[in-house]
Amino acid sequence: MKHYLLAIAAALATLGSAAAQPAFAQSAQRAEPVDLDMVSRIRQEAFHHSQVMQTLAELTEDVGPRLTNSPNMDKANAWAKAKLSGWGLVNVHDDAFADFGRGWEFSKAKVELLAPRALPLFALPKAWTPGTDGPVEGEAIAIEFKSKADIEKHKGKLRGKIVFLDPEREYKPGTEPDFQRHDEATLEGLQEFSVPADRDDERAERIKKYMERRELAEQVRKFLVEEGVLASFSISDRDNGIVRSTGGGSRKAGEPVGVPELGMIAEHYNQVMRALDDGQTVRLRVDVDSRFTTDDDRDGYNTIAEIPGTGSKAKEVVMLGAHMDSWHTGTGAADNGAGVAVMMEAVRILKKIGAKPHRTIRIALWSGEEQGLIGSGDYVARTFASYPEPTDPEQKALPSFLREDRGPLQRKPAYDKFSAYFNLDNGSGKIRGVYAQENLAAMPIFEAWMKPFADVGATVVVSRNTGSTDHISFDRVGLPGFQFVQDRLDYGTNVHHTNLDTYDHTSAQDLKQAAAIVASVVYHAAMREQKMPRKVLAED
Repeated sequence: MKHYLLAIAAALATLGSAAAQPAFAQSAQRAEPVDLDMVSRIRQEAFHHSQVMQTLAELTEDVGPRLTNSPNMDKANAWAKAKLSGWGLVNVHDDAFADFGRGWEFSKAKVELLAPRALPLFALPKAWTPGTDGPVEGEAIAIEFKSKADIEKHKGKLRGKIVFLDPEREYKPGTEPDFQRHDEATLEGLQEFSVPADRDDERAERIKKYMERRELAEQVRKFLVEEGVLASFSISDRDNGIVRSTGGGSRKAGEPVGVPELGMIAEHYNQVMRALDDGQTVRLRVDVDSRFTTDDDRDGYNTIAEIPGTGSKAKEVVMLGAHMDSWHTGTGAADNGAGVAVMMEAVRILKKIGAKPHRTIRIALWSGEEQGLIGSGDYVARTFASYPEPTDPEQKALPSFLREDRGPLQRKPAYDKFSAYFNLDNGSGKIRGVYAQENLAAMPIFEAWMKPFADVGATVVVSRNTGSTDHISFDRVGLPGFQFVQDRLDYGTNVHHTNLDTYDHTSAQDLKQAAAIVASVVYHAAMREQKMPRKVLAED
């Protein structure tokens, strides 16, 4: 009994000492709760009854590539709604964002070298450029438009020509393996945080050069049409027979779309350039079947669905998402069908195991990401918060993704009900951890949530930022938005924005692992007592 009383006295003394500590010290000592029973159930469903590859195959091989506002993107929205509804999610709907532009698609691209010898050449059209309206034949000419003076120099000389716009590019053998996974050293390197330099001058110069290039490209596009050029070609920035061909022309009704424009593999492009350099006559036949599918600009659409929350926190929201749009030359499997399949699998798992989250879990499958986070940015502005429209003429003239966030943030009522957004968009590699986006208070939370998945490779929580995808739409208005750390596989070397972005370049085991982690993280975010901590938002 004496020892028992002494133990009680010691415990009371400890409590008194803790009560006297600052709140942040108590918080640091309090372990983040993890529901290991729920984690086990999630892992069982994810690892032994997965549907993630079936979902990915349906999206990429049944629906196909999904350029924003194309007929295939419309099919993807309808497909996703049907899948999510079938799994029992509610409030399933398309979410419109205004006036994205016209729809476009292509079905054929055939390029043949006719002289100085016969050879099939491999090239694919750039999005939002016209077709040839049947086969056309013409003589090739190389012109590098560096300034308006180059336009003037070639006036009246290009009718019936096929223009090659880039110089020859030397083949450079790779110094790193095509297929890459993180190891101890690279994961440790991610833990280092580099204090950013003052980039105001650099940013202004980059924007200036971007706008100058854009203006010149528009002038060249208009000039080639006026001159009667049959088609133009650019060189792929990848070697080894890979075409990287994204956008050209203009998606906006009434703006010049130029002539048929294609990206050609470097190995074929360079052959043409060497023949021209040698003074040979080079003739080609080009046949491109591409078309605008709408005459006028139209809304784009995200797809949204929910697992409703229960109890007093039901009006609070935890979100997960990935962009469903893709470029058109592959089937958008790694970028970003993989992310879509994982996020859909995560909510399927939670429904299948009967999860009853306290907060509402909302999945968003975005469109317009490839053109500057348009779908997610518009959704965040309409739903949670936005900055005032710029009044500075220079800022107004910039595309939205280049504008500075200025003025007081305009918060909507839903802003205070939001907890966190989780994003996946770096290919099909397994999750190795999470980027905390400099949200240091979130790091111990993530460390606790990752621990049950250390045995499948998820071991790091990184303080640094990562960008260029849809979590930035949330982060920029002060809402917790996070992207996962992933193995690279061949995403950066062969797949990203190329014709090789197909189902065969994805990893089933990695996507199963990712779906389990996302389901667990989202569930725990929806169940924790407090919303996710937020960074301090610096406002003008």
